[in-house]
Amino acid sequence: MTRYPGQKRFLIAVDCIIFGFDGEHLKLLLIKRGFEPEKGKWSLMGGFVQSEESLDEAANRILRQLTGLEGVYMEQIETLGDPERDPVERTLSVAYFALIDIHQYETHISGEYQAEWFPINKYPKLIFDHSNMVESARKRLRYKASLHPILFELLPEKFTMPQLQYLYEDVYNATFDKRNFSRKILSTNLLMKQKDKDKSASKKGAFYYKLNKRRYNDNFDSFLKLIPNPDHLI
Repeated sequence: MTRYPGQKRFLIAVDCIIFGFDGEHLKLLLIKRGFEPEKGKWSLMGGFVQSEESLDEAANRILRQLTGLEGVYMEQIETLGDPERDPVERTLSVAYFALIDIHQYETHISGEYQAEWFPINKYPKLIFDHSNMVESARKRLRYKASLHPILFELLPEKFTMPQLQYLYEDVYNATFDKRNFSRKILSTNLLMKQKDKDKSASKKGAFYYKLNKRRYNDNFDSFLKLIPNPDHLI
């Protein structure tokens, strides 16, 4: 095999920042690391890129191993390459974030990794530079969600307007006016109001909505500007 002379070899890893929403809070999925160094400590789900894989293929394989889910929204964020980031070998890590419906995940979870959901504002100390990856993913998610309807990837088939507002408020760590938020969301024409209500929180209840998937797919790349001036919320 022909090699470039005088060049050292190093490893490439993929780490996945997996976000979910439980109806009230945005959450982060973490695992207990199963090998040294830092065995038993909290970590993102990750692994090494195999010789026959592209980066995206590796990220999808790693997500599938943990959640059993395929066709999940996933986006590459950044590459971290500090020479000292991994104490064992020189390793570059390509970070991705993924958005999944927690309720789908619960039926497919692999018990092998001791996975657990944590509120995005209260997750434990992570190994290596994984906390930096999480914060980069949060910033990217906020930016994308201010322009595109990306957060609907976190919702179940049916959801209420209060649940949707809880999601946006947790993503931006902010409080939005109820009427203005509802008006802005409904103006996108992405939602279909249902006849039934969720009465778990009050007797009056809140109507369920479903996503108009045709409009969603057609408008996904449109600049909807769902959240004004997102920079001051970051």
